[in-house]
Amino acid sequence: MIIIEDTNRFSQLQQSCVATIGKFDGVHLGHQLILDQLKHKAEQLNLPSLVILIEPHPEEFFAGPGGDSPARLTSLPEKLALLESFGIDFVFQLTFDKALSELSAQDYIQDILVEGLGIASFIVGNDFRFGHKRQGNFSLLQAKGREFGFEVLETASYERNGQRISSTFIREQLAKANFELVEQLLGRPYSIEGEVVRGQRLGTDLGFPTCNIDPQRRRIPLHGVFACEVRLGDRYRQAAVNIGYRPTVTDDGNALLEAHILDFDEDLYGKIIEVIFRKKIREELKFDGLDALKQQIGADVEQVREVLRAPRI
Repeated sequence: MIIIEDTNRFSQLQQSCVATIGKFDGVHLGHQLILDQLKHKAEQLNLPSLVILIEPHPEEFFAGPGGDSPARLTSLPEKLALLESFGIDFVFQLTFDKALSELSAQDYIQDILVEGLGIASFIVGNDFRFGHKRQGNFSLLQAKGREFGFEVLETASYERNGQRISSTFIREQLAKANFELVEQLLGRPYSIEGEVVRGQRLGTDLGFPTCNIDPQRRRIPLHGVFACEVRLGDRYRQAAVNIGYRPTVTDDGNALLEAHILDFDEDLYGKIIEVIFRKKIREELKFDGLDALKQQIGADVEQVREVLRAPRI
């Protein structure tokens, strides 16, 4: 998969493509159905498949650095890895900034889709809005498609038990720690992947050393203590994981994922690990002191052992 950040780069490599567009947060089954539709159409036309990936999310841009926006299911690196795993040829990382937000819908089509990417077929939801003040819509795309010679196809929709699968719905289920349903909606267990970074070594001092990961997102979709599995290459280990803002030891407002891998003492600094969430143990709490925190962590670890010892149904 080739990742590009400007259309000039694409025009150096290809003359045309079949494209779709979106945030693809979570790359869930609904997204996967669109990706299948994209690849099938690209094969029909003998053209490369291309995903226009909007980054950052428009809600994040308009909220500003300290503003409130929906929690991300997946970071940008996680999205790119997932898109590659589904066999997409190109990803055009479309930077959502002030200039793009002020671009007219007509210029959006002509500059990006037609002249920039040379799209032959554009697969998009009938509720897609774009351009300055969201003035562009599906009907405008169809009209411009007739003018410029590209077809516009409506994305397939995926429903489960009458519920349309969406990133919003999955966030709601994660907030309820409904991991079995989330796994069905994603087609894989929910996980967070990242590089192990150095922390304050507080866990080590308390007798429970942790692997720390920066979740790489402004807001996190999960808070609390969880029974997890950690993937280390092709190995899987059990872990007690805290994800949140560590109110007992800091008030800096930065989220952190801390994984205490059970019965494990290898140095993982700088390595990439994947944390797979299985069950919620409790909410994140603020304790009166480190002794109380240590006692609770010990209880959490024992509960994690018990939870992960039980067979999954």
